[in-house]
Amino acid sequence: MSGLGTNPPPFLACTAELRHSVTEFLQDFAVQQAQHDAREGRELRQAAVALTITEVGPGADLPGLNQPEFWSSEPALILTRRSSQLRNHPGQWALPGGRMDDGESAERAALREMSEEVGVNLQEEHVLGRLDDFITRSGYIMTPVVIWGGAGLLTTANPEEVASVHRIPLAQFARQDAPMLSETSTSDAPILRMPVGDDHIAAPTAAILYQFREVCLFGRHTRVAHFEQPEFAWR
Repeated sequence: MSGLGTNPPPFLACTAELRHSVTEFLQDFAVQQAQHDAREGRELRQAAVALTITEVGPGADLPGLNQPEFWSSEPALILTRRSSQLRNHPGQWALPGGRMDDGESAERAALREMSEEVGVNLQEEHVLGRLDDFITRSGYIMTPVVIWGGAGLLTTANPEEVASVHRIPLAQFARQDAPMLSETSTSDAPILRMPVGDDHIAAPTAAILYQFREVCLFGRHTRVAHFEQPEFAWR
């Protein structure tokens, strides 16, 4: 599980062909939903996160990633750095998302959080499907929702929640050195990280990104719920 043994597919542009491919892979994937009492008998809170496919555009603005000279049509996912002023997980890598309101579906919550956090307003017809629920050490059931943002998408960070917005090329998730696994004394399962430029992203976000890669880009039905999270993500 140290990475791809073959050449990654060419993620050349954010096109209808890519949308069709991701949609077909998701339709063929049997989503696993978590139970509310699945971890230590706790009542877990419901949250949704958005995996929004768009263009690299002006670039990711991260060390180790080339900055395009012009607007790039290479496909990417939108990730954020959380504001340092937040009580929970300040400064950490994240997908746009948050707690679901009463009676709200994961799809509606993911779309709402995209609007609130990064100023992107999309509709339910842009939703392509779901990935597996992931139970976090901090007490949430995270439901990942895959969304098609398409070309020309512009973002505006909400400074109360988001320190910065980054467009990570899909090719980064297909790197030969991904995923990065490390042993931990807190669990029999390894901690999973995903490299991005010269940096890395830790689980739970990394576990969701890894499953996105496996399911949406390669059509492989890889499960990730067993991966451990670093202790800084438990709070």
